[in-house]
Amino acid sequence: MMLDRNFYDRDARIVGQDLIGKIIVRRYDDKIIKVRINETEAYVAEIDKASHAYGNKITPRTKIMFGLPGFTYVYFIYGMYYCMNFVTEKEGTCSAVLIRGAEPVENIELMSLNRYKKTYNGLSKYQIKNLLNGPGKLCKALNISKEHNGTDLIGNEIYVEDDGFSDFIVEKSKRINIDYAEEARDFLWRYTMLKNS
Repeated sequence: MMLDRNFYDRDARIVGQDLIGKIIVRRYDDKIIKVRINETEAYVAEIDKASHAYGNKITPRTKIMFGLPGFTYVYFIYGMYYCMNFVTEKEGTCSAVLIRGAEPVENIELMSLNRYKKTYNGLSKYQIKNLLNGPGKLCKALNISKEHNGTDLIGNEIYVEDDGFSDFIVEKSKRINIDYAEEARDFLWRYTMLKNS
């Protein structure tokens, strides 16, 4: 079942937790890829010095996050990687969830070709482990770039499904690579899937 806009129209910290275990579906060129989200981070501009729009600062880059919930915010970092966020909360409120990591569900072969330009059977154990365990790696494997900024998650190109999977708990911890964010460094807004044994 595809998640509707109401799912995203909530606090980013709740959406970030609830996205764990859900499936991102990526369709392009008559191909389909599916991955299960296992790591997210929440960003709330009003109080969060790690947010690109801290203090509700609207710029051409952050404008999409002030719009309707349920759209993608894709940005470029380090001159190398794309990162994909899902916009949350009502129009005019700037918050989003960064999709930090996932695990393969369907069409791992295409993910491998996108990420490494090699077939899955040709990957080393290290490459398999690192296929989707980071926001830039995830975007590369799903063939997501800046052109997908502002994609409607209630469409048919990138969307999220709930298949009912719930055999896990969600661990909360500090977010990564935000040492500049003063007190926001210590917010427990990173959510990680821990599978039940």
